[in-house]
Amino acid sequence: MKTIDLNCDLGESFGAYKIGNDKQVLQYITSANIACGFHAGDPHVMQKTVKIAKDYRVAVGAHPGFQDLVGFGRRNMTVSPSDVYDLVLYQLGALSAFCRANDVLLHHVKPHGALYNIAAIDSTIAEAIANATRSFDSTLLYYGLAGSKMIEAGDKAGLRTVSEVFADRTYQLDGTLTPRTEKNSVIHDPEKATHQVLQMLTNGTVQTVCGATIPIKAESICVHGDNEQAILFVKALREMLVKEGFHIKASRG
Repeated sequence: MKTIDLNCDLGESFGAYKIGNDKQVLQYITSANIACGFHAGDPHVMQKTVKIAKDYRVAVGAHPGFQDLVGFGRRNMTVSPSDVYDLVLYQLGALSAFCRANDVLLHHVKPHGALYNIAAIDSTIAEAIANATRSFDSTLLYYGLAGSKMIEAGDKAGLRTVSEVFADRTYQLDGTLTPRTEKNSVIHDPEKATHQVLQMLTNGTVQTVCGATIPIKAESICVHGDNEQAILFVKALREMLVKEGFHIKASRG
């Protein structure tokens, strides 16, 4: 049977500020990427999200980002590879503490926002993340943009890699995501998102914003939890995947 992982970025609320409907979304996904307090999240939110993920038997992953609460970790920052290594290692330790306290096994690492996008094209940053992951726990899976420097870095570090694709984002000709500064970067229509994912899974291709078709490898599908329609997206995706005969489960690399 064909298998696929459905993941979502969660735990991104902070203090009195609520982002997303984590509990609802967790009922439909198989892997959760939980913010570690730098770009979003706080100790209470991390604890709560890990507990709910455990209740729904969803694999828990760390979602480290730049230390940028104001910019939600989506602003580009000039950071050295050694600094990236340290900030990733720090955040892995933070989330791991809550996993350990709740008897949950940390499953994977997936960078967030600007850190993710930079690592997709910069091998030194991608390798810093991979090396921090390996130093912390070499059994962790490394989620990265399909066909990017992250996958290469994970392979080089001896990690199990997971090629990630996006249901709610558009693609450039080089396989990178369309920058959020551009109007057509986010897909708001669940039907369009499911069509894009189905093309990725059945044909191994995706249509870019310029109309070209490029190859892509899909091992895990991401929906952003801060998307106002996240729950509609994950419901529609899960229904489509089941209809197409996919077994939805967390990646094993």
